[in-house]
Amino acid sequence: MPSEFARDHAEVSEIRARHPERIGELARARRRRHSLLPPDGRLMVVAADHPARGANGVGGRPMAMASRTELLERLRVALADPGVDGLLGSADIIEDLTLMGALEDKVVFGSMNRGGLQGACFELDDRFTGYDAQAIADMNLDGGKFLTRIALDDPGTLPTLTASADAISELAARRLVAMIEPFWSRREGGRVVHDLTADGVVKSVNVAQALGRTTAWTWLKLPVVDDMERVMEATTLPTLLLGGDPATAPEETFATWQKALALPSVRGLTVGRTLLYPPDDDVAGAVRTAASLVH
Repeated sequence: MPSEFARDHAEVSEIRARHPERIGELARARRRRHSLLPPDGRLMVVAADHPARGANGVGGRPMAMASRTELLERLRVALADPGVDGLLGSADIIEDLTLMGALEDKVVFGSMNRGGLQGACFELDDRFTGYDAQAIADMNLDGGKFLTRIALDDPGTLPTLTASADAISELAARRLVAMIEPFWSRREGGRVVHDLTADGVVKSVNVAQALGRTTAWTWLKLPVVDDMERVMEATTLPTLLLGGDPATAPEETFATWQKALALPSVRGLTVGRTLLYPPDDDVAGAVRTAASLVH
């Protein structure tokens, strides 16, 4: 690894303290792929933007993602797999991994709205507190991702929709991918829950794919639900499937993904907790299995 990269977490902190300008320098010099998609036209992306909205839990472990050093090591293992095409992350994680040289030749999407903190009364007014389109361009990233939860019973939905539309337009103007993750949502007992029926996901797709001045650079990030065939009939936009917080045994999860990956418009997976914190803690094994489904 070239000497300009940090060798460990302590060196990351040292660079941040003494030479913060190195983050931008290494980001601008990062080797990028000639095209977003590899020859087979599919992407395997690891997601790691959960802690930025206070979502540290994985299964029965409420603070699984709390250790940044452990998360970075798990991410380095995942990104080292040749079947992994890239990362979706918040600015802090992307910058740490940039300093460590872990994002060379990878596709990188910056997480844009992290203001809707998990469990907050303002959760559905999901402000864009992370990257904006210009910062994504300046940091030499490939696109931006944002969560767009649509709740007819919460006025916070409207500013989120407006900000999402603006982000799509601003990314498209820079020829950068806008990856939108929509949900048809509601409040139940003070908690935000998502409608994960095919009808609910289709409605979220219908609204999300019409946002912005153009949809030429828009991708979708969708959950895998029952009757996924009908969901994918609702769009022609390139779509990545999300993993979410694992609720079933890994074998069942992988089988569900494999079936959905065969559908038109599906271009791959964007998975985080399921692969980074598998029940047996074999990150390399979980990543290898998921990547083999995509490529």
